[in-house]
Amino acid sequence: MKDDSVYLKHVLRCIARIEEYSAAGPESFFSSTLIQDGIIRNLQTLAESSQRLSASIKDSYPDVDWTGLSGFRNVLVHDYLGLDLVLIYRAVEQNIPRLKRACIAALQEREPSERTGGQV
Repeated sequence: MKDDSVYLKHVLRCIARIEEYSAAGPESFFSSTLIQDGIIRNLQTLAESSQRLSASIKDSYPDVDWTGLSGFRNVLVHDYLGLDLVLIYRAVEQNIPRLKRACIAALQEREPSERTGGQV
C-alpha cells in the first residue's frame, strides 16, 4: 500500500489539469470534445486515486463526499454512453474546489511546508 501522500499529490495533479482545461469557461467545455475528454479522463483518474486514500484521511475531511466521488468514477467509467455533460461541468465547478482544499490540507499535515517548499 502506498502512502496517502502519493495519492493526494496525484489527485492534485489531476485537479491542476482540470483547472487548466476548464479555464476558458463552460462555452469551451461544451463545444470541445477534446476538452471534455481531458476533463473526464482526469476526473476518472483522480477518483480512482481518491478510493485508495486511507479511511483516516477521508474521516478527517467529511465535507468531501468520498462515497459520491467513488460512485461518480463508476458512472464516468462504465456509463460513458450516458454521460451528462452539464452534471460533469457542475461537478468541476462545485466539487473540485472542495476536494482541492481537502487534499492540500491533508498533504500539508503530512508534509510541512519546509519539506515541500510550499509547493505541491
